[in-house]
Amino acid sequence: MGTPLGNFIRAKRDSIQPESLGLPERGRRRSPGLRRLELATGAGISVEYLTRIEQGRDRNPSPTVVNSLAEALGLDPSERNHLRYLAKITGGECAVQIRPVPPSRQVRPSVLRTLRLLEPGVAIVTNRLGDILARTSGFQSVTRGTGLLDVAQPNLNRYLFTDPRARSFFVDWDDVADEQAFDLWQAPSLENLEWLTAELAPIAGPEFTGRLYSRVIPRRGTLRLSHPDGHQLRLVRETLELASDTQQLVVFLPADDQTTEAIAELQHESHDPLRSFS
Repeated sequence: MGTPLGNFIRAKRDSIQPESLGLPERGRRRSPGLRRLELATGAGISVEYLTRIEQGRDRNPSPTVVNSLAEALGLDPSERNHLRYLAKITGGECAVQIRPVPPSRQVRPSVLRTLRLLEPGVAIVTNRLGDILARTSGFQSVTRGTGLLDVAQPNLNRYLFTDPRARSFFVDWDDVADEQAFDLWQAPSLENLEWLTAELAPIAGPEFTGRLYSRVIPRRGTLRLSHPDGHQLRLVRETLELASDTQQLVVFLPADDQTTEAIAELQHESHDPLRSFS
């Protein structure tokens, strides 16, 4: 059986493209991501030792090994903190009591100013739990009538897994659900993740929990939306990490001329200003 630390390391290894770390291509790969040999070499440990950590057979790697793995994986500051936390609870066999807490909903003023510069484009600020913290009027136009923004504190995961309208709105609902669940599983804050799962699991059921723990690596293709007004939208997503805030600025760009025209029509019918949900 794996451990929180081993599962996290294995998932990150699987999700990393070798070329992003400057590693040369060494023939065809049987699975995505880094090979164990590549990560072990980068961290200065043996492949056998890395295997024991990933499989949960070694629960007490030293701080030096944990830091070396974080460096070899190219983790950002939030992920490094999460890795150290997982090492702590794994070493103590989960003796640390996890206290579920909601994440901060505050968006820095400079981020909100950046979002305004993107008007009338389609963009949001979100955290790793799927809370939509701020959005442009363009995002409001694209989602109008879907129910996503009808609540005071909209959350993409809550909408995706509990609102029947989501299955019509997201053409590739299964792929989007896999994406969201995978991102949740890698959430930097275990306390925040426990908070969301404690709330969401009872009402979302196995559609949510099954995906959360299956660790399916998502495809992340073009996002296809079926708007209630009849427009079919194809969007390319560009995600900018706000590492110090554990938030993301996500920009949705039209993938074709038909989508560009459809968004223009939707915006013409809606005049909502930029809004923060903090």
